[in-house]
Parts: sequence; C-alpha cells; structure tokens
Amino acid sequence: MSHYRATIRWSRHDEPFVQQQYSRAHTWHFDEGVTVPASASPAVVKAPFSVAAAVDPEEALVASLSSCHMLFALSFFSKAGYVVDSYEDAAEGAMGQRADGRTAMTSVTLHPVVRFAGTAPTAEEFARTHHEAHGACYIANSVNFDVDTRPEMRRS
Repeated sequence: MSHYRATIRWSRHDEPFVQQQYSRAHTWHFDEGVTVPASASPAVVKAPFSVAAAVDPEEALVASLSSCHMLFALSFFSKAGYVVDSYEDAAEGAMGQRADGRTAMTSVTLHPVVRFAGTAPTAEEFARTHHEAHGACYIANSVNFDVDTRPEMRRS
C-alpha cells in the first residue's frame, strides 16, 4: 500500500474570524518542496476572502482526475508503440446537489486532445485506450460521480 502526504497551512493574521471576514488563502506543501497557493473557490467564497488566482479544492479534484487519466493513457499508447507528441485536456467539473441534498461534485468531463507523430492508432484503438485508461485511473476509481471522457485524436 502506498501513502501520500500533503501539508496544508493557513494563518488568520489579524482578521475578524468569528464574523467570517478572514482570508481563505492558504498553501499546499508537497514532497520535494513544491508549494502551491490555494484558496476557497471564488464561486463559494466571494472576494476579498478568496483568491481567484490560487488553486481551489474543486479545481484540484478535476485536475487530479485529468492528470491520472493522462498518465495512464500515455503509458498505454507508449506500450502499444505509438508516439504521442502532445496531450492537452480542458477538463470540466460540475457542482450540484445530490439526492440527499448535499452539495457535491456531480460530474467531470475530460476533453483530451492527443497529437501523434507518425502512425496513429485506429479510431477503435484510440477509444479503447482511453476506456482502459479510465478503468485504470486510481482517482476515477475513487470518486462516486460520473467521469465522462471525450477524447479527440489529431496528427502532428
């Protein structure tokens, strides 16, 4: 079993905490010293108490799904002998209310655009590889909402 760690840091400074007038800006610290500015989503907590330029948890969830899918897809294309020149995904997540009334991420749609050098897979191989990448993705296997993948193939 693998273990993963992140350290999250926030400080109040002199802001009025009980009145909800405090910054939601904080930092995520990962191994090897990577620090990411983070905040509540501006869609959830309005400025000036959120930071639009920082990563929010909802964006991070969408990004982790996209990244996991991409890493498996690249591995599978490589093992099949195809050369991928670039991979770009404009992934989107939707928040909504579940049947129990709780607000949650209700779906994520991945839109990977994959460019191949030389011989590209057939349309069937391309679709199958993305289906297999979705099934192998640890993050997709961990969420309880739909993750739809709409891949597009291009030649370099």
